[in-house]
Amino acid sequence: MRYGAPPVYLRLLRDKDRALICEVSDGRETSPHLRRARPDEEGGRGLFLVARLADQWGTRYTREGKTIRAEVPIATDEPDLDLFGDVLGDALGD
Repeated sequence: MRYGAPPVYLRLLRDKDRALICEVSDGRETSPHLRRARPDEEGGRGLFLVARLADQWGTRYTREGKTIRAEVPIATDEPDLDLFGDVLGDALGD
């Protein structure tokens, strides 16, 4: 939320035992930009991580600003699947 503006809201929902829905709202109308940060950059990975981890994600605009919504799977048929390890390693340059 480095670039967000008040009011800021976070809402977490569980969807039928298969997904976690995370909504982050703030008062700015600026569009989020999906980009890959260079290894020497401190920031710029947030939306990249959301896009890699989420089944679906998007932005909607309201009178108060915008909401970014992401749907992340919380259950899998493959018990040994590491949903986060490979994605985080890739994003952090490992």
